[in-house]
Amino acid sequence: MAINLNSLKISGKEVLPIIEGGKGIAVSSGKSSGAFAAAGAVGTFSGVNATRYDSAGNIIPVEYKGKTRREKHEELVAMGIDGGIQQAKIAHEMSKGNGPIHMNILWEMGGAQRILEGILDGAKGLIHGVTCGAGMPYRLAEIAAKYKVYYYPIVSSMRAFRALWKRSYSKAAELLGGVVYEDPWKAGGHNGLSNSEDPNEFQDPYPRVAELRKFMNEINLHNVPIIMAGGVWHINEWSNWLDNKEIGPIAFQFGTRPIVTKESEVPESWKKRLLHLKEGDVFLNRFSPTGFYSSAVNNNFIKELRQRNERQIKFSSIKNEEEGLTCEIKLGPRGRATYIRPDDKNKVDMWYEQGFTSTMKTPDDTLIFVTENKALEIKKDQIDCMGCLSACKFSNWMDHDEYTTGKKADPRSFCIQKTLQDIVHHGDVENNLMFSAHNAYRFSTDEFYKNGFIPTVKQLVERIAQGY
Repeated sequence: MAINLNSLKISGKEVLPIIEGGKGIAVSSGKSSGAFAAAGAVGTFSGVNATRYDSAGNIIPVEYKGKTRREKHEELVAMGIDGGIQQAKIAHEMSKGNGPIHMNILWEMGGAQRILEGILDGAKGLIHGVTCGAGMPYRLAEIAAKYKVYYYPIVSSMRAFRALWKRSYSKAAELLGGVVYEDPWKAGGHNGLSNSEDPNEFQDPYPRVAELRKFMNEINLHNVPIIMAGGVWHINEWSNWLDNKEIGPIAFQFGTRPIVTKESEVPESWKKRLLHLKEGDVFLNRFSPTGFYSSAVNNNFIKELRQRNERQIKFSSIKNEEEGLTCEIKLGPRGRATYIRPDDKNKVDMWYEQGFTSTMKTPDDTLIFVTENKALEIKKDQIDCMGCLSACKFSNWMDHDEYTTGKKADPRSFCIQKTLQDIVHHGDVENNLMFSAHNAYRFSTDEFYKNGFIPTVKQLVERIAQGY
């Protein structure tokens, strides 16, 4: 069923209510976002470790020369600013002055505020809006006011937006361009599930968005659009949301579909993998070093993490009768005495036989069992940390205070910077983290993508605008 989409004013421009979701690291580029804007929609490039180019147009490899984490972190920030400015310029040139260009930033990335302000300083007038999630970006409104750009917080509940509004957003209401409601059960990448919500119990977004709109109306934000993100494929499936007083002005954000376009700069292996996903191939997990839930393709990378976390037992360096840690085993080349539960002894013997002979301690006083090579890889990745997150449970880095979380590094997680850089620039989609929304399986059932068809952004926008 075809539909008629009414245009909306977004970041000062009348456009189709179709928004490209910003995907880092470097997945949403200036090329793809510029094409979205040129097609009369809203383009969004990622301001998270954006790709840089030399004067000949070749990608500049990400390399760190610093010896300490703090030195490497400073390099990361500088490269992030340079890459973001380059991507903004590319997007501006490709947009031909049509739709707005937005930049997506993760508040929990290392040096987020410095990178955001550095890009806005170096790309004045080229960026119309800033989308920001992965945390509670209280200072977003203040920064938007300083640079006179619109801002778009990403939330997954009315309560989260209410907290942002009361603390700071009410002071810059005129630049609040929209509120992105991201479905925490369906969206790709990092999700906003709270500790009180069951990851296995999907909740219909309609009442949650209606609750958000009710609060927005109470504070005179009747005309500020809500942007529905996560779980959107065909807009005609959301027809009851259109011209609906309970929902109000509504736009739709697409994160995964723009990856499979001609302008998308991800490797072809990534696009092909998406085209052949089946329902259930995307796994909602909590392995991320951010501590957030995230959704990713259940490939070899995720399977190894799942198995690593399953090979885990409670331990003590001394006998602990109260917790049942009474069975002594010898670990390591020095045969140090370690106490575990008697019921876990058979598991340990089995893991040893399977080659998982190296043990690593976690912050929760448990041991995981891995191969010797995997243990060396984990330790090297932790040493190589460049501080890409504001707080990383994998390496125990923190980008302020004493530059440490104060907790042990957690070997049950992974270096997110390393794997995302590798997949976006080298395309190994089986052995890297491959973020994806849960409805990505629809590529394989949607006739638009029949026989592996990959559209241009313009063709995709036209298709979406028809309701499909």
